[in-house]
Amino acid sequence: MPTKILVIEDEDETREIFLRSLAFEQFNAMGAKDGETGVELAMRHRPDLIICDIMMPQMDGYGVLTKLRSQEKTLSIPFIFLTAKVTMEELRLGMGLGADDYLTKPCTIEQFLSAISTRLRRNQEIREPSKLIPQPTYPPTQPNALSDIFPDCPKLRPVFQFIDNHYQQPIYLSDIAQAAGYSPAYLTNLAQSHTGKTIKRWITERRMAQARRLLKDKARSVKQISEEIGYADAGYFTRQFRKLHDVTPKVWREKNVL
Repeated sequence: MPTKILVIEDEDETREIFLRSLAFEQFNAMGAKDGETGVELAMRHRPDLIICDIMMPQMDGYGVLTKLRSQEKTLSIPFIFLTAKVTMEELRLGMGLGADDYLTKPCTIEQFLSAISTRLRRNQEIREPSKLIPQPTYPPTQPNALSDIFPDCPKLRPVFQFIDNHYQQPIYLSDIAQAAGYSPAYLTNLAQSHTGKTIKRWITERRMAQARRLLKDKARSVKQISEEIGYADAGYFTRQFRKLHDVTPKVWREKNVL
């Protein structure tokens, strides 16, 4: 059965372009020209994903999302806001209501389809993590490293997985956002609202967890450890370590390694 996508957009030309592109990709595409109609179609057909404009007359996108999240049959449908612009306050409002991501228009058809494909894949991974998300493997000296460091948060699971796989290299927010299928702004607020920490802080904590393991090997110098966990500058590594542990790596080693 084709995947059902509902597009709620009051601009006729934009809506039709999106619907034609979805139909061309073999999706079962439905369109609504206003929020009320969109809610009715969502309740009746229970689409696999909804893309909804924010600025619409009468019932806007926030009203649509609030209505759908209040109904059990539409509670878990992935929901992407479509907007010409978004302030941080608006983004936090949408997240608080349960939006899964934002797509800024004007956007290309490729960006539109990519956002849909990514969100559908991520939703499937959240529902069936054991089948679709490769579980990390660690050397015997590092058992359960991922679960020990990162909280169990389904929406952030691909984010933490990316950090865990790449922390030894330079990592940028845009890279993580792309891998997880989120916009950078949405990801920033998602991490803060769900964990109370920034993405940069989680990268640092993952690196520092490995640093503590490596510091137990007295044969490794602080400079070597710095390079192994993704810091080219040993001085910067030392400053970051001190921020989290209140002591330098050298002092930590003296206190914790016999």
